[in-house]
Amino acid sequence: MGPRRVRPHAQLGDRRQRSRRRRMTYRTASETEASDYVERIHRAVVTGVRQLGPGMIRVTLGGDDLHDYPTTGIGDEYVRLFFPDEAHLEPHLPFVSGRGWDYEEGVEPSQMRTYTIRDHRPGEIDIDFVIHEGGIASTWVLGAKPGYVLGINPPRDLYALPEGVTKQVLICDEPALPAALRVAELTPDVETEIVCEIRDAGYELFPSVGLKAANWVRGSGNGHRPSRLVETVKRLDIPNDGSVYVWVAGETRVTREVRSHLRHTLGLPGSAYKVVGYWTYEVEAWTAKWEALDESIKQQIMDLYGETENGEPEMDEEARIDEVFRIYASVGL
Repeated sequence: MGPRRVRPHAQLGDRRQRSRRRRMTYRTASETEASDYVERIHRAVVTGVRQLGPGMIRVTLGGDDLHDYPTTGIGDEYVRLFFPDEAHLEPHLPFVSGRGWDYEEGVEPSQMRTYTIRDHRPGEIDIDFVIHEGGIASTWVLGAKPGYVLGINPPRDLYALPEGVTKQVLICDEPALPAALRVAELTPDVETEIVCEIRDAGYELFPSVGLKAANWVRGSGNGHRPSRLVETVKRLDIPNDGSVYVWVAGETRVTREVRSHLRHTLGLPGSAYKVVGYWTYEVEAWTAKWEALDESIKQQIMDLYGETENGEPEMDEEARIDEVFRIYASVGL
């Protein structure tokens, strides 16, 4: 019996699936292209923990194995974190194999969660965790202290600002806010407006530079109350003239509705927006519905995504996503 292979499982259409489509270009701490960098799962040691507000904790990760940890240089770059069975223990770290990871025979895979890199410095990164009830990541971060260890893979990104854009609108909720703030900081020459739904007043966070305007949708979404993000977006003035780029990240069903407005109501081309599902409300119920689907429906969806991995797709990306989301809606997902 050989090594146990693990590939990232995801709700199709979210960032974990869409990151596979292109090869990343990395930079090292010296800001040069890391052509000799060998991808691996890094051992990251907690060096600092700081409360940013009532809903967010920042964890700084460092240690010897992050000495060459790369960056794509893009604001929404994200990673998978590998958590230990118990907070004070070492996580089981796999080795990279193709699009997934292999574990040695007999090693139980670590639980993984996907997070955004809030800041990258030579040999050190910051990751901001939303505080909420339950879940391995939130439980871990509430007790995190220097010396604790996580595994972390090399980053991927999705944000792609077209040439000629003079303004960007970053639409998000609390889990996606760290990425939005970093995007704003790394693109100071572009006028930036953030539209973010938060649990309550006091949950606002701001970038160090780069923000022109902020629209805080308070008391909305984030698994606590019904989301008002879609209705807020529908009131925005977003011209279809190539001057504005829209980046959207948040709960998967909400982001689907926002994408529908951008694509089908406003008629924006795919190059004018990026819409990404970061998390799913009541994900256990979603997963149970997915598992109960007829195998032919699952295969239909898998085949649509398989086009991107097995040669030239038969339809363009946005049309393919339309079809996936149509199937999701038809089966109550």
